[in-house]
Formats: sequence, C-alpha cells, structure tokens
Amino acid sequence: MKIKRFTLLQRLFHLLLMVSFLVQAATGVGRMYIETSFGQALVAPFGGFYGALAVHRWVGLFLLGLFVVHLLYLFLVVFKNGKKSISGPDSIIPRLGDLKPALQHVGWMLGLRKHPPLDRWAYWEKFDYWAVFWGMVIIGGTGLILYNPLATAQYMPGWAMNVAFWVHRIEAILAMGHVFIIHFAIAHLRRLHFPMDKVIFTGRAGLKASKAEKAAWLARLEQEGKLRSVTAGEASMPARIIAYVVGFTAIFIGLYILVGGLLNARYITW
Repeated sequence: MKIKRFTLLQRLFHLLLMVSFLVQAATGVGRMYIETSFGQALVAPFGGFYGALAVHRWVGLFLLGLFVVHLLYLFLVVFKNGKKSISGPDSIIPRLGDLKPALQHVGWMLGLRKHPPLDRWAYWEKFDYWAVFWGMVIIGGTGLILYNPLATAQYMPGWAMNVAFWVHRIEAILAMGHVFIIHFAIAHLRRLHFPMDKVIFTGRAGLKASKAEKAAWLARLEQEGKLRSVTAGEASMPARIIAYVVGFTAIFIGLYILVGGLLNARYITW
C-alpha cells in the first residue's frame, strides 16, 4: 500500500528543475575548469567552451521561467486555500514548532530519543525547499546581470558586475554542494529509502516508511477522514524502472561533477 504524495504536475516540475540544474552545473563547472581534461569533458556535449556558454544562458532563462511559473502556482494555492495554505499543517513555511521535532530527530539519530511524529513536511524538506527558492533569486538575479555584459555595462559600473560575477559563482558552488551532498544523502541514504527514494518520480510514498517518519501526517489524515482517498497501489514496474534509471543517472552526474571539481580545485579558472 502506498500514499499519494505528489501530483503529476509537481513531479514533472521537479524533473524539469532537476535536468535544468544538472545542465547548468555541467556547463558552468566545465567552463570554470576549461583548462583541465575534466572541464573539457563536461563542455564537450554542449559544443565546447562557447557552446556551453550559450546553453548556460538559454537554460538559465528557462530556469527563471520555471521559477515564475512556480510563483504563479503558489499564488493560486494561496488564493484557493486561503490562510491555511500559509499557516496550516500542510504549509511548507518554517515555524517555531519545527524546532522541537528537529531536535528530537537529532536525538533519535544519536539513539537517545524516539523518532518524532512528523507532519507532511519535515524540517529538512522545508530547508531543502527554501534553500532552492532563495538560491534561484540570487543566482537568477546575478545571472540576468551577467547575461549580456555589454548591455548591463550601460547601467551598472564595472565593479558591481564583478561583484555579481562572484556572487553568482559562490552561490552556484553552494547550491551544487547542497544538492550533491545534503539533498542526495537525505533522499537516498536514509534507512527506510535506501538506495533511492522514488516518491518524487512515482508520486507515491511507502506506507511503512510514512508511518515511521510522518506519523503525525497520517494520523491527521485519518482523523480528517482523508486517509483512504490518498492511498494507492504500488507504481507499475516500468514506472519504477524509469524512476531508478533517471534517479541514478542524476546521482552519477552530480557526484561526477562534485568529485571532479574537488580533485581539480587547484586548476580552477577564476
């Protein structure tokens, strides 16, 4: 038995975000390391140094488009559900109430306390979401400044463009570090989901894992009489195979970029 957690639209959005992020990581890092064989291998599928820049620009615009679509989606959700979409139990906005289960969860990992009864969004999921959200604002804003330097230079001094360049790179490095280390570990190395949490691809979470991690969410659904309406069977075999192929491909690409970047850090072209 499974619990329906993500809609088809949400899964499609995540897929587009995931692919776009990996393309941006490969083209951006490849250009930073262009003097190494590692960097040259990264940009080769995109037409080399200048081809990777063109792809980086266009996919960057696509990512900003996704961000705008997501903002519209959020406004529609708030308009439809009102205040409860912001302050209700299904809200992904962090609250002081998240601090207690977060500390209890740390105690559980140390073997000192029981696992906290988490609701729909755990504290680490909220952190994941908002890290990406504000990262898009910073990377997207600086990316627009750098998109056409000659046009931007008519309105902005050179030193400000240099600041935007450094902020863009530093935030990109932080984003890749977060996704390729923290997000990958959370999504794939947790005991109940190892070797991969397929929920974002199939839309369905295991009932056993949900009871262990999201006990408060399931209890609330049952109390509201909604539990039966969100239950479903196992995803089809082709869907599970596709989830594994797509998921592990993304992991391989991300770890390749991470490890290659660390091993060649001294050769980076600043």
